[in-house]
Amino acid sequence: MGLNGIGRRKADLGVFDAACVRSFYIKKFAFFTDPPFAFPASNYYLCRQVYPDIVIERFKRHFGHAPELVVRAPGRINLIGEHTDYNAGLVLPAAIDKAVYFAVSPREDTQLDFLALDLDAQYRGDLRQLAPSDAGWPDYLLGTLSELLRKGHRPGGVEVVFGGDLPPGAGLSSSAALETGFLYALNQLFHLGLFKQDVIKIARQAENNFVGTQCGIMDMFAAVMGRADRAICLDCRSLEFDYYPFETQDYALVLCDTGVRRRLGDSAYNKRRAECETGVALLQEYFPRIESLRDTPPELIRAERELLPDPVYQRCLYVAEEIARVEMACADLETGDWRALGARLYESHAGLRDLYAVSCPELDFLVAQTLDMPEVAGARMMGAGFGGCTLNLIQTEAVGDCIHKLGLAYRKAFDRELKTHTVQLSEGVLAYE
Repeated sequence: MGLNGIGRRKADLGVFDAACVRSFYIKKFAFFTDPPFAFPASNYYLCRQVYPDIVIERFKRHFGHAPELVVRAPGRINLIGEHTDYNAGLVLPAAIDKAVYFAVSPREDTQLDFLALDLDAQYRGDLRQLAPSDAGWPDYLLGTLSELLRKGHRPGGVEVVFGGDLPPGAGLSSSAALETGFLYALNQLFHLGLFKQDVIKIARQAENNFVGTQCGIMDMFAAVMGRADRAICLDCRSLEFDYYPFETQDYALVLCDTGVRRRLGDSAYNKRRAECETGVALLQEYFPRIESLRDTPPELIRAERELLPDPVYQRCLYVAEEIARVEMACADLETGDWRALGARLYESHAGLRDLYAVSCPELDFLVAQTLDMPEVAGARMMGAGFGGCTLNLIQTEAVGDCIHKLGLAYRKAFDRELKTHTVQLSEGVLAYE
């Protein structure tokens, strides 16, 4: 099945109701659930030693009663297709088994009480007076409320405790997890009647309009629409999509966290987007049918080099080549050609480093180290850039040895411990009973 099958999934963006998800798989365990999104309490500990129980217990201590709803919102990886989403291109993300967990209850007034467990920080406010916070982290929740009100919905005050094993700033889209998980909870608590596509779009608008990051739709889409052992090929222009199998015992996905953090709103992310828009505007003068870089194959960009100044030319060429790589990566997944997929990862990193200029020395070092490891099929920086994680496709039996070697080299080069995470592809946002 090629990319022609993407369109068959567009109608899958159904309402969040009891029929949406009836099973939640975490690799070798399968728990079949009763609607709506039930998850047997006795099975928590098979897949999570701490969460969501620690969030529930903190909620009880903080507010003096049990939460009405508990929600899991996953992080995401992107196998390939970086910075193509806001250029109306193709992406290949997947939800992962690291997540943010929410314990939530409604209030009878308009007061807002948020507790960020991992930060040990609290925010109190009022639904009638929403404004960006000096602390930053509440904005992802406040922004979703702001967008709901702007669209005519009427949520009430809420009590929230959240935390999880999803490291912020690591390129795993903790922001999208916060937004989609909170929106899912609000939808359930206040019977807003939101469909999946509503949650995805409102979460993106919250980040664009309230947080100030001009991100695309990929992160939110993956958080909501994720499936176990499946990557999502998403057409960011039409929102048509299809699932591609990521089923292998021979290779594992390992994230190497540089420990370098950045805030997207304060980074060059928005500048890169503006450079792409400049390129489209310049090309449209001669090719009026071009609406986005999705309409510009790499050959066209190279042929019209004189129309595009530096660095606009480099940005546009990278995006055009990356969109083509997504198509090839989907074919690799269908045939199970993991070495070919790995080669695409290396190509993607080279483009992000040399053409899009969003890498950093730590990311480049980690990718370069894997070139001498035959057990590694491919590696690249992942996320918006300027820090975060590398994504590594490693032979399963060699994961421990590769992590050890990378850790030693990284400590020697940067005097810093390398944190690593082996991830599996999981279901999207869901609730526990």
